[in-house]
Amino acid sequence: MFETGMAIFLGLVFIFIKLKRRTMLRLLRYDMAIDVAVTVLTLAIHWGTFSGVMAATFAGLLTSVGTSLAKKAFGYIDGHHYHPGYVRLDV
Repeated sequence: MFETGMAIFLGLVFIFIKLKRRTMLRLLRYDMAIDVAVTVLTLAIHWGTFSGVMAATFAGLLTSVGTSLAKKAFGYIDGHHYHPGYVRLDV
């Protein structure tokens, strides 16, 4: 179940990496919405078994940690203003 949760999370990470920087930074503004959406969607898909629910919960937890770290590391874009994190990206 933890392997499945990790696979779900890695799939999301690879999608996030493929995004343009500006799009990624705009999405990081809504980190809580991303966390809730991923958790609810994966719970709905994997509902029915204990291992499926645990995998979805683990994927949601990893997504929450990942978006929080990414927001602190790279910052986010709010409207037309860039709030840099520890690493300033050229946008």
